[in-house]
Amino acid sequence: MASTVSKEISYEDLKALMGKSQNLLLVDVRSKEEVDKGRIPGSVNIPLDTVEAALKMEPEEFKAKYGVTKPPLDTPELVFHCQIGRRGGTATNKAHELGFVNARNYTGAYKEWSEKEGK
Repeated sequence: MASTVSKEISYEDLKALMGKSQNLLLVDVRSKEEVDKGRIPGSVNIPLDTVEAALKMEPEEFKAKYGVTKPPLDTPELVFHCQIGRRGGTATNKAHELGFVNARNYTGAYKEWSEKEGK
């Protein structure tokens, strides 16, 4: 039977997680050009076409490239997002395939974030 872990996270839950978690890795899978126009504070840009390679890196290599610690496979604090939700979903599914069983997609994505944050 498939696990019942939700692969999605809401704006409210993400805000709460950002407020209390030291280990949250919020991955922005948009292109660098998109990110340059605005981003969620604290997010790390790993474009969608590089997500699989990034998640397969050795921890030292990951840290050297992205400046953050690579999360353990069972981390409950790995969240992907894009502009409107689709690429984030793709990245989340890829993460699940690679063993990051609790990875989630912020489905509201940057579009909802920027509306709610007034950016």
